[in-house]
Amino acid sequence: MAARRVGGSSWQQAVLLSRRCCALGGRRERYRCSSSSTALGKTVDNSQVAREEIVLPRRKTWDKLAVLQTLASTVNRDPTAAHYMFQDDPFMMPKNAANSRLFSLSKESGRSAAKYIIKQFPQYFDKTFSEPNVACLMPETLTPQIEGVSEEALKERIHLRKVKDSVDLFDQLTQAGTPVSLETTNSLLDLLCFYGDGESMEMEKGEEDKENLEELGEKASEQKTPKRQFQRGSKWREDNNAERIFKIMPERNAHSYCTMIRGMVKHGASAKAYEMYIELLNERHKADVHTFNALITAVPYLKDKFLERWELAKVFLTHMAQQEVQPNVLTFNALLKTLRRCGALGRNMSLLVIREMEALDIEPSLATYDHILSMFYRSADLQPPNIISEVLDEVGKKSFTPQDPYDANFFATAMQACCDLKDIKLAYRLNKAMEKGDNWKFLDMDRLNAYWSKFFSLLCMMEQIDVVLKWYKEMSPSVFYPTPKNILDLLQALDAANHLEVIPSVWEDMKQLGFQKRDDLLEELLSLMSREQHPAEIQLAFAKCAEDIKAVHEQSGREQAPLEWKGSTLGHVVLLFSRAGRTQDAWNMMERFQQINRIPPDHVMNEFLNSAKQSNCPDEAIKLVKLAASFGLPSFQELKSRTEKEFELSEKQKKTLESIKSDSDSSDSDSDRE
Repeated sequence: MAARRVGGSSWQQAVLLSRRCCALGGRRERYRCSSSSTALGKTVDNSQVAREEIVLPRRKTWDKLAVLQTLASTVNRDPTAAHYMFQDDPFMMPKNAANSRLFSLSKESGRSAAKYIIKQFPQYFDKTFSEPNVACLMPETLTPQIEGVSEEALKERIHLRKVKDSVDLFDQLTQAGTPVSLETTNSLLDLLCFYGDGESMEMEKGEEDKENLEELGEKASEQKTPKRQFQRGSKWREDNNAERIFKIMPERNAHSYCTMIRGMVKHGASAKAYEMYIELLNERHKADVHTFNALITAVPYLKDKFLERWELAKVFLTHMAQQEVQPNVLTFNALLKTLRRCGALGRNMSLLVIREMEALDIEPSLATYDHILSMFYRSADLQPPNIISEVLDEVGKKSFTPQDPYDANFFATAMQACCDLKDIKLAYRLNKAMEKGDNWKFLDMDRLNAYWSKFFSLLCMMEQIDVVLKWYKEMSPSVFYPTPKNILDLLQALDAANHLEVIPSVWEDMKQLGFQKRDDLLEELLSLMSREQHPAEIQLAFAKCAEDIKAVHEQSGREQAPLEWKGSTLGHVVLLFSRAGRTQDAWNMMERFQQINRIPPDHVMNEFLNSAKQSNCPDEAIKLVKLAASFGLPSFQELKSRTEKEFELSEKQKKTLESIKSDSDSSDSDSDRE
């Protein structure tokens, strides 16, 4: 009853509201018509005016992700949590960037292994127990359903990407004299040219390695390299199945030639691809835009000199205009990628390419800007910041969608340029552009760590220490894992700002990140803590850090070699223990100088003597004098006289102190006796 009353009252309110809106709308119409009629000097009847009707929609159409987006807007990122990728298993929470890369690759490797098992043994995964059985939600059927030797069976195996089975079935059809349609043969060529005669799982495994090798080649593009017939990661074999089937085809169209050209470029046979393109022209066929894109990408492997590369690229562009092929953004990205390997000529021509894109009303992608920045902001030859500033103006206006595989490189490249220019304002603008819309999705785990690592190093170099610590607290470890260089930059920033009291918390982070055995970090950390005297509370915290470092040097596992002591490290630890009043611990460290055959510095021994005086430990002072005497140090007499004057010694201690003689003095007396 209560629900019925509520429903009835709400219905009545809706009716009253609609009537009120209609009445109000009618009065507004009459007022508008009377005013216009006055202006025109005419009288218009109200009945001739069409009334505006308010249509109440029966339901509102929401986006499919509206509920999830609403829920996501109610929570913020936890700066202490790891990446969501690792939150399924607490044991897999990474400690540093190396672990995060290893764990993410392990998860991806597990997915690839699962796909391989399903592909190799599909008969064990054909059971479906769901009721009702929704076909679109079921796993893809990988087992061929059509038996026998027929063109339909060949189409099915091509669709399932069974490279070897497709080739075998095509050969059987050819040997039996059964004609295969041109469309099916072209589909088989597409399959072979994409996977390069290998199965799909084998091909996917080597793609990342090939891309990394190509990137290394582009970074060395300023030097003239000899022409290579085959690119890095070449897989195109002589007279492979694709070439064999292409040669025996009774009829070939433009699609056949374009597929072969793109396959040859993809798998490193650039010279063969160019010959195939010449054959395509001789047969009076036209290439499509994707084929021209592949040919422009292959230009650096066809010509040696920078000018020759540019001229050949212009030839392909001229052919596109003659064949009335409309270029797209990938065409200009391929051209810019080629110009990256043309030195100073490429930098000059790249601006003309951008103007041509604007003339054709083609929106650049992030890969376009990545190629531009890579050409103008190499570490060895930095250009003025006006170009990257204009690029950031354009990038910051919208959220980009993936169009080119090189889109993902933009943010890391741009942040490297900001670091080389030492411009923190540009870095802030870039970070704002990265957080706009879905632009952050272009950063995978490796690129994310590289991006934030460079950004944090720039912050430590150029920003105030309070801002640096704020970013450090928010970014680590939820966004990135600091590298050893980041920790070193942070320590130097703390030193420059005279905020050394933060060092103990940095040491805790170093232990969590697994950097407690890095010699360069330990040396920098200890030198900052022991350089000057601090208040007692800070000195106690520094001594606790020194105790942890001492434990790190002493621990040894079956798989870990113990960290060797250095003379400078020992001296820093002795100073920290002495200033904290831990005289016995300081003396234990002083004894290690003799064990590793190192001589303690004079300021370390004086600091230890001061600590022994404050704690009233004359025995440790006498031991120090003995240690100096055993090393034959010139400061032996000074330490001995200070001990006699500044300590209250018993008769036994006085006799012990008087009996101590330096090794150098005893050797001199022995030589005189001889």
